[in-house]
Amino acid sequence: MASVAFLIPGDLSLPTGGYGYDRAVIRLLPGHGVETMHVALPGSYPTPSAADLSDCAAIVAALPADCILLIDGLAYGTMPADLIRGFGRKVVALCHHPLALENGISAERAEALHASERQALALADHVIVTSALTGKILTGDFGVPAQKITVAEPGTARKARATGSGTAGLDLLAVGSIVPRKGYGVLIEALSGLKKRDWHLRIVGAARAPESVAALQAQIEREGLTARVELLGAVREKELDSLFEKADLFVMSSLFEGYGMVLGEALQRGLPIVTTTGGAASETVPQGAGLKVPPGDADALRIALDKAMGDPALRAELARAAYAAGEKLPTWEDTARIVAGALSPYLLHRKAS
Repeated sequence: MASVAFLIPGDLSLPTGGYGYDRAVIRLLPGHGVETMHVALPGSYPTPSAADLSDCAAIVAALPADCILLIDGLAYGTMPADLIRGFGRKVVALCHHPLALENGISAERAEALHASERQALALADHVIVTSALTGKILTGDFGVPAQKITVAEPGTARKARATGSGTAGLDLLAVGSIVPRKGYGVLIEALSGLKKRDWHLRIVGAARAPESVAALQAQIEREGLTARVELLGAVREKELDSLFEKADLFVMSSLFEGYGMVLGEALQRGLPIVTTTGGAASETVPQGAGLKVPPGDADALRIALDKAMGDPALRAELARAAYAAGEKLPTWEDTARIVAGALSPYLLHRKAS
């Protein structure tokens, strides 16, 4: 029987950064001496119904009494204190980024999420975060003691270096679910002022918020960019590899990132990058490997994009620096090793008792 039960809400096969992290951890932890099984929770989180919470309690009750619970923050941050206490097991939370910092939610919802997540994190025996910045946020804004936090940055698979489109125009690539936090509306606003440039943008990302997709499509049409912007939705890994390989410029318009896994992919492939400094994105991309602008600033993003588009030598310089930085990024084996280290004290305690 598994030593660690990894509780994850929703469809684990979805091509999001958070689920990709979770899949890698499940796959690789056994190689680091930690038996792990995936335990599926309802996909309604972070807005679970009373029935979903009851189901969660029943699911955990059916698990081995001595297993450790590793719980994805998308679910854990909205679990009531009584539910967590009722688990009767050691709990390690995995926080990709605080739920209260999600964009596109009301102030009241953000406040409720902050209170819920703060209370839940206080009950966790340990917390794993995906960036040092997220750890600092949890310590400063959520009251989590620094000694209770382990930083396990996402790994980056080693893939072939990008060759570019080889065309006269520039192929721009943006990757991330179409939700308000990704700032795609800001990106379209920025690009609407660059119609004199020869470019084509492909946005790859799951349509997790239908209203956001509809709003983005309407904005693209309103700005007269339907021939220049493609919304590809979620794509298979092989197709995404091809898109990265043939891209000329990678763009990240996110308002906040707990880490920015796609930035790591762009770095490792040696793509010039234009990104915001939202959340940990600024730390993920080192100086010299990309042009950075404040999140939500369409004018600044437009200026950076125009600069990169108009200067092939600058793009080449950014690409060289990006590739050099990408070679130093952690692998998924590194991530799994750190996660295993964070879990091991509780596993050792379980075996000793």
